[in-house]
Amino acid sequence: MSVFDYHVLDVFTTERFGGNPLAVVLDADALDGRQMQSIAREFNLSETVFVLKAANLAHTARVRIFTPAAEMPFAGHPTVGTASLLAELRLPPAQEDSEALVVLEENIGPVRVGVRMRRGSAPFAEFDAPKLPEEVGPPPNVERLAAAIGLIPAEIGFENHRPTRYSAGNSFIFLPVASLEAIAKAHVAGGDWEAAMAGRTGAFLYCRQSVHTTSAFHARMFAPHQGIAEDPATGSAAAAFAGIVHRFDELKDGTHKRTIEQGFEMGRPSLIQLSMTVDGGRLTTVRIGGNAVRVAAGKIQV
Repeated sequence: MSVFDYHVLDVFTTERFGGNPLAVVLDADALDGRQMQSIAREFNLSETVFVLKAANLAHTARVRIFTPAAEMPFAGHPTVGTASLLAELRLPPAQEDSEALVVLEENIGPVRVGVRMRRGSAPFAEFDAPKLPEEVGPPPNVERLAAAIGLIPAEIGFENHRPTRYSAGNSFIFLPVASLEAIAKAHVAGGDWEAAMAGRTGAFLYCRQSVHTTSAFHARMFAPHQGIAEDPATGSAAAAFAGIVHRFDELKDGTHKRTIEQGFEMGRPSLIQLSMTVDGGRLTTVRIGGNAVRVAAGKIQV
């Protein structure tokens, strides 16, 4: 029997017991994929990360990311949380204010993460999206999508925003919802969900109305096929969402920042920082950032 150290962090929040919880298992080279999947089911969080030795010595670590049901090529809150944890663990004891560059080898490829650590504050990590957003085919029709989330067709869409399918490593169906009241009612609606969404990663719902005046969008994400009934914060969806903001909000050249709030209906408020650079009318850079707070540590026997 082998014993592995792990940490649990809350990501995209500065407060413990908010944000999206993440388990990170360290020095996990001796584990195979089957064992990793079993451990991820045991933690039963949106994702569990396993930290391995990097293939490239210039990189910080190789990581594998699992939901309770499957391995993922890339995910946002695991990237933010793991980079924050590794930067903190490697920080010299006497150094309280610092910045670090962490390069994580994920299945999608290397992901560069800048981590800012300040005395008395939760670390803030921001990564460059490993792929720019792209449209990946049409979504189901509005009637089927509305039924899948327990809403009526009139509650889908606002302004010029309409349902789309985008990916920046992971594919999502993006559903604009008319109001904060409507998005609060949304839920996975059994057979209607299966009919509309079978085989797809998940549905990212968003509306322009928000709880906090500083937020640009309010969001929810459902992915039951990945073992995630609802996700408190979805960084990979936020990366793909940049393509939607650029497309429908017609961003001008320059750098644009948006705050996305998520997880409020679950009692796990999360704030995702989205930064987009547009040059010559094209989206050229997408960055996702957020804080991460360590809440627990222990050992797991395998």
